[in-house]
Amino acid sequence: MTQRSGAGPDLSKTPGVEVDAATDPLVRSAVRKSVRRLVPFVALLYFVNYLDRTNIAFAGPGGMNDALRLSGPMFGFASGIFFLGYLLLEVPSNMALHRFGARRWIARILVTWGIIASLVTFVPNAGTLYLLRFLLGVAEAGFFPGIILYLTFWFPQRERARMTALFMVAVPLSTAIGSPLSSLLIEHGHGWFGLDGWRVMFLAEGVPAVLLGVVTWFFLTDRPEAARWLAPAERDALQRTLDAEQRTRETAYKVTILESLTRPRVWALAFVYFGVVYGLYALGFFLPTIIAGFAQQYGADYSIMQRGLINAIPYVIGAIAMIPWALHGDRTRERVWHVALPSIVGGIAIPVALYLGSPFAAMVAVSVCAIGIMSALPTFWALPTNFLSGAAAASGIALINSVGNSAGFLAPYITGWLKDGTGSQKPGLWAVGIAMVLGGVLAVILKTLPPAKDETAAQEVKV
Repeated sequence: MTQRSGAGPDLSKTPGVEVDAATDPLVRSAVRKSVRRLVPFVALLYFVNYLDRTNIAFAGPGGMNDALRLSGPMFGFASGIFFLGYLLLEVPSNMALHRFGARRWIARILVTWGIIASLVTFVPNAGTLYLLRFLLGVAEAGFFPGIILYLTFWFPQRERARMTALFMVAVPLSTAIGSPLSSLLIEHGHGWFGLDGWRVMFLAEGVPAVLLGVVTWFFLTDRPEAARWLAPAERDALQRTLDAEQRTRETAYKVTILESLTRPRVWALAFVYFGVVYGLYALGFFLPTIIAGFAQQYGADYSIMQRGLINAIPYVIGAIAMIPWALHGDRTRERVWHVALPSIVGGIAIPVALYLGSPFAAMVAVSVCAIGIMSALPTFWALPTNFLSGAAAASGIALINSVGNSAGFLAPYITGWLKDGTGSQKPGLWAVGIAMVLGGVLAVILKTLPPAKDETAAQEVKV
């Protein structure tokens, strides 16, 4: 075994715990059953979660901006203030999940965010909208990193990028399905209950979170050892494998909770994630507005419903691409370029979209960007979970997600500010491209693993 100068050991071909997980039929059977039971459900939760945080993108050009007299920067601030509340409580929320169990804590998150999301229906002015969006972020804090942590409780390392992709396919699907759904509610729900269409949309999309919170309390299982729906031998084999992987990581890297919050590598990974998420939320919040601008730019005018369907196209393509890309990363056990390459390509594609001569060509470039974003996201989470485990994983994952999701505040605000200041979408989307490219370059610089504190134990860690 050779070691590269200045980097962690090259572990991509070494045997260890993951080999046992791959060949043990009991573990394979337990993983298959766990996938069927858990992954579709948590993906459904994330579908509703992502829809509730981004449906403001459809409400804005669908009548909310006019009704509440929101300028471009005001709309960007209303979109992004969600993340201030979200970021403040990410780490403590994930530590609470680790302490009290995923079932209880995720159910609590769902119910509280569903109530607040529904209350957005009745906002009378911009100030109330700002307050409720902030509180929505407080209520949702810890959901996404909690699910990422939850997946580490159930799936061995070599399966993790695939499982994360299956879970995160809810992101493009929430837009692919949510775009026409939200547009349909805005266009045809106008007058229901005496409300404007955009208000009906907030109500119809907020209530399901409350109902799913109740279901979560009874449906989720915290850990394999408590899974009565697995055969005893499967339950024991899976839990034993996961425990062995955790012990190996803890021995090899010895990362404490404090170190997970202060290590330069963890912060650097957070900035890699920031670059990808910057692209995700800039598209999520402003693509509907960009499509609405096709009328002025290209002379192509579309109805609200047509805009929703066009908005869905890049996300459908991204959803199709992300799972085979994650599978390839799991099969080859290469992570860095599976994050860096799509981030760089997507970052180059997005500003190009603004210089093309037709709506079709522009949407092709936007779709390439969406493919890059969706392909980079699930494999990224295999990087920190290579060396973080236990409570350190809870705090480190939450910190990375917190810093990365600060892009959710900055991207819509900066994009709106640059558009209002210049009268053009181009500067804002150039910023998106630069952020994504820099994130991909930083991933390459970091490589896959940090130097191990225990080289013997490190030989059993798989990339």
